[in-house]
Amino acid sequence: MILIGLCAAIPGMIIAGPLWGNFISRYVELHIPDDISEPHLGEGKMPSFGFSLSLILLPLVLVGLKTIAARFVPEGSTAYEWFEFIGHPFTAILVACLVAIYGLAMRQGMPKDKVMEICGHALQPAGIILLVIGAGGVFKQVLVDSGVGPALGEALTGMGLPIAITCFVLAAAVRIIQGSATVACLTAVGLVMPVIEQLNYSGAQMAALSICIAGGSIVVSHVNDAGFWLFGKFTGATEAETLKTWTMMETILGTVGAIVGMIAFQLLS
Repeated sequence: MILIGLCAAIPGMIIAGPLWGNFISRYVELHIPDDISEPHLGEGKMPSFGFSLSLILLPLVLVGLKTIAARFVPEGSTAYEWFEFIGHPFTAILVACLVAIYGLAMRQGMPKDKVMEICGHALQPAGIILLVIGAGGVFKQVLVDSGVGPALGEALTGMGLPIAITCFVLAAAVRIIQGSATVACLTAVGLVMPVIEQLNYSGAQMAALSICIAGGSIVVSHVNDAGFWLFGKFTGATEAETLKTWTMMETILGTVGAIVGMIAFQLLS
């Protein structure tokens, strides 16, 4: 799985990244937002590399401690409950944010009013993102309750397409309709699994089909995807510019990866 995934990721990363980026930059010019374009601290007050790296690693360490505690600390004990609390993703990220506020702002002598202003400004783009995530969750439940997922799966599997193409198209269809890559993967797997189980594919072939599903699950990121708004709001891009840059990048990455998965599946058959 990892080997096929690397073979799919490397060409996709090259084509969707530097190649597409160099091409589209001739037609779309994105400017770095003013609040992050220039450092506001003097050269002597810039955070060290070690401190900056520790802010990134801190949430990972806290979540990792929770995983370790689940294996070695008795469940239900006080220590176990503490590890469960500090290792929760929300708590871990909150701790990292508080450490960043102290180390990057208050420790440098920044007034509390300025700190609050920066924090408030950082939260503004998150509003539309949370709204889209909530609306996407509601729409997903509509699809689940209406049975459109199984109906779509039966329609695609009944078309007689090769199984690798079916996996890609099914995941892509759910992704375009619902917006969530995770939901697209899980839905596609659930719909094609009954067919795959009857064909007795090898583990390597199953891994190749998984790459096809993963590729389809990230194509055509548009307005119902939180990532679309995350990119647009934090880069200052308009909706049209985000479609030309982010959406195309995701589509190229997913399509190239799926093509590699299809080729691998054929070679392993």
